[in-house]
Amino acid sequence: MTSSDVMPFSIFLGLKYLKPKRSVTSVITCVSVLGVLLGVAAVIVVRAVMTGFGDLWEKKILDFKPHATISSRIPGEVVTGEDELARKIAAVPGVEAVTPEIDTRVMLECRGRVSAPIIIGVEADRFSAAYKVGAPVAGTFDLDGDSIVLGVSLAGSLGVWVGDEVTVYSPKTLAARDEIYLPLKWRVVGIFSCGQRDYDSGFCVCSLANARDLMGLEKGVYAIHVKTARPTVPEEFDAACEAMRALVPGCRLLIWREVDRELFGALAVEKNMTAILLMLITIVALFCVMNTLLVLTVQKTPEIGLMKALGFPRRKIMGVFMVHGLVQVTVGTLLGLAAAWAVLRNLQNIVAMLARFDVEVFPQSVYGLAQIPYRLVASDVVWVVAIVYVFGLLAALVPAFLAASKHPVEALQS
Repeated sequence: MTSSDVMPFSIFLGLKYLKPKRSVTSVITCVSVLGVLLGVAAVIVVRAVMTGFGDLWEKKILDFKPHATISSRIPGEVVTGEDELARKIAAVPGVEAVTPEIDTRVMLECRGRVSAPIIIGVEADRFSAAYKVGAPVAGTFDLDGDSIVLGVSLAGSLGVWVGDEVTVYSPKTLAARDEIYLPLKWRVVGIFSCGQRDYDSGFCVCSLANARDLMGLEKGVYAIHVKTARPTVPEEFDAACEAMRALVPGCRLLIWREVDRELFGALAVEKNMTAILLMLITIVALFCVMNTLLVLTVQKTPEIGLMKALGFPRRKIMGVFMVHGLVQVTVGTLLGLAAAWAVLRNLQNIVAMLARFDVEVFPQSVYGLAQIPYRLVASDVVWVVAIVYVFGLLAALVPAFLAASKHPVEALQS
């Protein structure tokens, strides 16, 4: 019993044409498979890295910044009765931490170096509970007295460390024309690092009492910041927000998705545009598959004429070339998936190897992250494979139709 007896004719002949014959067609076939391999692997690797990058960025934001912010509806006005409000909000299901705060931008100066970070005025115990910055890099988070805690990058830009003094200038110095706010001398008691350069360089922390003195306030806070257990679960987070709105009807509630909408929108657009551009590489590779089949139809013209003379229907002749093209696409896709998995598993080693040749593919100075994150999503793999097969079918359809349309007499005479 031969192979043609146990499988359909189109599949048998399509696979037979794939056997290497040391011809130009075999070389073109290998190039086509390699093109599909590289295209699929590139799209999946970049998509996984962009997804991981977005996940890590989201985690850094949610670890440091509030999930919900309650403030006055009138800009610049303070929220009073903050302790009572904090107790009520803390009782809402899903709320993990509540911190009444005074957040404002200040100017720090030390030995001629100047920076303008945002200072967070908060009670020390509440800071440790709400801001997931880990253990201090140096010193402590004790905010008693005239003390201040700096982000590690901010401390580096000012050239200070634990024990040094910094001069703090209130923004009221410029805003208030009929009052004079003298600069204050505070001692650095701690250095924190949250692993995100923008936060490590743009924030510092002091006690709530010192922040009030800095801003000329006797009571109240600018905002009440809330951390929830699962801010990325819409049902739970929205329910907690509705409960908080009921408790503070005269205040404004702003959630993290609204605050960082531009950032996450930019990440989503960048992720999609990168994937689309790389998908074009795969489509170009599928044109190679089409070229392979076009060359094959020219080489096999006499055989096509013979099959048509023997009465083989058009669909079977088309099936031969469709099978030939789909096998190329399938092999290239499977090898591309394997290559993508291998690259992602060894991503940090590849980056380290490229760094030896002074090639920075993910500079920390730009992204502020210590290593390349990635997360492979099953749906991303599915749509990449689906798109490759759709365009693969279209690429194989044209040569198959041309082959089936040949006139038997003219084909036999060629």
